[in-house]
Amino acid sequence: MKKIHLKKTENPNQMKVWHPFDEQLYTKMKSIETAIWNSSDYSWILPNDKNTIAIIYKTFKGIAWIDMNELKMGEKKTFTLAQKKKKIELQPLTEKQLVELNSFEKHLQSKRYSASTIKTYVDSLATFFRFFHAKPIHEIDNEDVIHFNNEYILAQQLSQSFQNQIVNAIKLFYAARKGMKLNPELVHRPRIEHRLPNVLSKEEVKAILNAPINLKHKTMLSMIYSCGLRRSELLNLKPLDIDSKRNVVLIRQSKGKKDRIVPLSPKILELLRVYYLSYKPKTWLFEGQKENEQYSEKSLQNVLKQSLAKCNISKPVTLHWFRHSFATHLLESGTDLRYIQELLGHKSSKTTELYTHVSTNNIQNIISPFDSL
Repeated sequence: MKKIHLKKTENPNQMKVWHPFDEQLYTKMKSIETAIWNSSDYSWILPNDKNTIAIIYKTFKGIAWIDMNELKMGEKKTFTLAQKKKKIELQPLTEKQLVELNSFEKHLQSKRYSASTIKTYVDSLATFFRFFHAKPIHEIDNEDVIHFNNEYILAQQLSQSFQNQIVNAIKLFYAARKGMKLNPELVHRPRIEHRLPNVLSKEEVKAILNAPINLKHKTMLSMIYSCGLRRSELLNLKPLDIDSKRNVVLIRQSKGKKDRIVPLSPKILELLRVYYLSYKPKTWLFEGQKENEQYSEKSLQNVLKQSLAKCNISKPVTLHWFRHSFATHLLESGTDLRYIQELLGHKSSKTTELYTHVSTNNIQNIISPFDSL
């Protein structure tokens, strides 16, 4: 039976209703007078009250199952986090702190860090300085870093990755400064989380790639999977980066300021030729609505969201899942791990070795003792 999900919104008086792409469900939901279509995330907004819930049950009786678990869990989760989280208001930066941050930014620029990395580190260091608003920068020591981790990072339940960004910024800043109490070599990092990459089956990938009707959307998603690209790598491609004679794609100055080439499959080349004749891109391979304008990350995310809705996949799939799936499917088809490392542009082989833990080839050959009972 079809399923309809009821979820909580930021407004306690409203709820969000989401269902997979289905003409019958859409028509039925539209018949409810209080239902408002939210095009930003393809859901409905309705009043969060018993009367509305009763109307939903009556409208979809015998047609769909109403899932209220997320609506109930949302209430519980919001209440719990409100109790645990400690909101900390930071003071504005002082003039001396602004001068130091400006100097730090120029230092990173001279070392040719990317614009996005510079912004991340400068913003992270600014947060650290604002926490110690009244303390001179040269007086901050290693004990202050521990205090910051406990009273700001952990108190607000901020992520491990954010904490690691702060550590990177602190180490870079204080390593280039003399006469400081803080020793950057003694600043510890948070313990590394060991998480497996999310991987889709080939059937799921095929369903998602076939979902878009728009040729550009289909080509973009297909390129990410077929070449194992990062989102930024796809959006930064230019027409000349497609070498049809050598059947390769040139990825320029990606993560770590590295160039690399990846193979261009005959199927994706055929799709690219049809796309090129239809859209005739000039500056970027995939341009936005305006000529010479780069396609936006947000629009690309929406393309994926629409495709997932059409093929009824409820997993929290991101664009990076295609890259993980590309590597895992190559490994399962017998491709050497060293070649996969080169194709993905990994600096360390340890990063690529993660895919051996999600490959099902060897695991499926193991016979459970349960089968011999």
